[in-house]
Amino acid sequence: MTKGNTRILVTGASGFLGSNITRALLGAGHSVRALRRIDSSMARVADIVDDVEWLTIDESREDEFSAFFEGVDCVIHTAASYGRKGESVVDIAKANTIFGLDVLNAALERKVKTFINADSALPKNTKPYTLSKAHFAEWGRYFAENSQIRFINIRLEHMYGPGDDSVKFTNYVIDACLSNVPILNLTEGKQERDFIYIDDVVSAYMLLLQRLTSMDLSYCDISLGSGETVSIRALVETIHRIANSKTSLAFGATKLSANDVMHSCADISYMKSLGWQPEMPLHQGLLTTIEYARQGQ
Repeated sequence: MTKGNTRILVTGASGFLGSNITRALLGAGHSVRALRRIDSSMARVADIVDDVEWLTIDESREDEFSAFFEGVDCVIHTAASYGRKGESVVDIAKANTIFGLDVLNAALERKVKTFINADSALPKNTKPYTLSKAHFAEWGRYFAENSQIRFINIRLEHMYGPGDDSVKFTNYVIDACLSNVPILNLTEGKQERDFIYIDDVVSAYMLLLQRLTSMDLSYCDISLGSGETVSIRALVETIHRIANSKTSLAFGATKLSANDVMHSCADISYMKSLGWQPEMPLHQGLLTTIEYARQGQ
């Protein structure tokens, strides 16, 4: 897709991933439409809010919702409920599976060519969030294999960066360490995870948009991460050291959940074949994220 002539619809545009993608799309000259809830905070997009065409979902009729997809070339679906704010299993399923189907159905009705979905790299039975996202991806596969739309499923590893929600693990630890909470209860930290900086995630999305016309695929899963792992313990200790924190790290105070995954790492060979590679080293990414959080204290 060439600069300036692509019409993109973004869900979750006021969230962490969606706002960063939206800003990059506008910077590349694309036309952006976005869906929002009436109670969505627009703080992350305050500087670009007038550059985007918005539809408030709660106030739209069914026909207005569908019409908003008219003429759209690609949907980038980042809206999600992670279940970290007390949501019920039903609420999570409605947000991640049912709402996803509403968006996908509107895209199908208006003959949108491509749907790019943000999924989780973790196994589907890890938690309600991953299960609900996996269910939606299967619906995407169903419609793609019936030649109705191209469905690209991005299986994201642990994304982090400045401005992410404090309930996300990396930022939760950063906030605790900067605040010097007396004690931080943690598992033993033997789990190995792949952490990818937000700018690297966005650059991967932008490259995929450029390469869509050459991708002869109806459905594909794409792993997206740094391609390297670090133990949770090593990550927390690095944050603690950079933050010069006085917090006591209580490794082993919290038990692993029954479905916790001990190793997760992206195979980024496909993205590398397209010419992409992550550029932000973990230590530098953490330093940048910590400094941003420190300024906001």
